Amino acid sequence: MSNSRAAVRYAKAILDLAVDNKSVDAVEADMRSIVSTIAESKELRDVLESPIVNGETKKSALLAVFSGSNTITQGAISNLIANKRISILNEVALKYIILNEQLKGKDIAFVTTAVPLTASLEKKVLEKVTKLTGKEVTLENKVDESILGGFVLRVGDLQYDASIANKLNNLQREFTSSL
Repeated sequence: MSNSRAAVRYAKAILDLAVDNKSVDAVEADMRSIVSTIAESKELRDVLESPIVNGETKKSALLAVFSGSNTITQGAISNLIANKRISILNEVALKYIILNEQLKGKDIAFVTTAVPLTASLEKKVLEKVTKLTGKEVTLENKVDESILGGFVLRVGDLQYDASIANKLNNLQREFTSSL
């Protein structure tokens, strides 16, 4: 829980700085790049979470990977390393994207599925979420094969878990509690 609150605080600070410097869109592009790069690279995730790899090595690796990024983004990476919080970089980037979309009057719906959404299914989900929230919504699809099937939908603070993995876990809990 404290990591989530810390991520929100860092994201708000980064957004405030980006607004002041009129580079909100450039920083958002960097944050989207960070999220996709971390999602695609298990090695990068391992380096970020490793207590063995020192801060300077993490900093040089991240600044090399995101070398073309905005100075605000590079400063955020340096700040997270200095405060020994680099393990929450992905969460900070996600929170930044959400806060920036809310600043624009939009919301982001994160849909986690076992396979990528088809265009028609994505359109249906987008229409349903827009109808439920009453706001303009952007859809982000994340593929996570560990949920086995179904989906997990997250909009802001609300989450609906209709994944097969969740249903199996619920069944397992029911069986073990009835013994």
